[in-house]
Amino acid sequence: MTDLGQAVAVITGAGSGIGRALAQELALHGAKLALADVDGTALEETRKTLEKTQVETYVVDVSDPASVESFVRHVEKDFGRVSLLINNAGVALYGTFAEISIAEMDWLMRINFWGVVHGCKFFIPLLQREPEAHIVNVSSVFGLIAPAGQTAYAASKFAVRGFTQALRQELIDANSNISVTCVHPGGIRTSIADNARAGAATRVDDQMEARERFNKVVRTTPEAAARTIVNGIMRNQARVLIGPDAYQIDLFQRLMPVRCGSVLAKVMEKRAPRKKKAPSVIGAATKGESAGS
Repeated sequence: MTDLGQAVAVITGAGSGIGRALAQELALHGAKLALADVDGTALEETRKTLEKTQVETYVVDVSDPASVESFVRHVEKDFGRVSLLINNAGVALYGTFAEISIAEMDWLMRINFWGVVHGCKFFIPLLQREPEAHIVNVSSVFGLIAPAGQTAYAASKFAVRGFTQALRQELIDANSNISVTCVHPGGIRTSIADNARAGAATRVDDQMEARERFNKVVRTTPEAAARTIVNGIMRNQARVLIGPDAYQIDLFQRLMPVRCGSVLAKVMEKRAPRKKKAPSVIGAATKGESAGS
C-alpha cells in the first residue's frame, strides 16, 4: 500500500503506546482514522493529538466478537470503507506457568490472540472491496523466542505469528487484494510492562523486579516503532522487526534455536542485573548464633 493519503485505517489499542503513535503517523500521511480501545478516556486523549484528518473513536472490547462486529458496522456507517487494519491491542501477564491460573491465561489469549482473529474475520469483507488493502498484526519478539516467566504472553504472540503467516499465504493463494504484515517489536517505551498483570501466585517483589528490569533495557520509542511499521506497510513487507534488540533476538533464534533463550537471559542479566535476594533468617545466622527467636 503506497498511497496512505487515500487510506481509511482501523487501529485497535489506539488509546496509548504504539497504537497512539500509529494514529499520529498515519494522520501525517493524510489517512482517515477509525480508532478503537477499551479505554474511552485514553481514546479521547489520542484524538486531541490529531489534526487535519477525519477521526472517529470507538470503545471496543476486542476479546468479544459481538463488540468487534458492532465496531465494523459503525465504521462502515461512518466511513463507508476500510483499506488498512492494524490489530495492535494487547496486554501482558507476568508469571511462570505454575504461578498463573487458567482464567488469567484465558483473559490474555482472548485479547492478544482472539482480538487479532476477530479483527481479521469481521473486517476482511470490507477490505476485500478495496482495489488494494492491508492487514497488520502485531506480534512481539516473544513471538520469536519464549523466555521463562512469559508463558502466557509468548503463547499468545507465537499464535499471532502463526495465524498471520498462514493467513498471508492463504490470501496470496487466492490472488487477494489484501496484503498482510506481521510485526515483532522489541522493547518499546510504552506502559505495557507497568500495566502488566501478575499471576495470582506470583510474588509482588518478582513482578516489580521484572518491571524495573524491562524499563532499564527498552530502547525504542513508540514514535520510532510507528514509523517503522508504516514504512513496512508502504513496502509491503511480510515481516517487520522493530528495534535493535529485535534484530539481535531474531539472529540468535536463527543461529541457536534451542539455546537462544538461555543466551539472551545472560545478556539481559548483564544489562539489568537481578537484585540479590535477601538472605533467609536461617541463612543469615552466623556460627555460634541462633536463627530462632
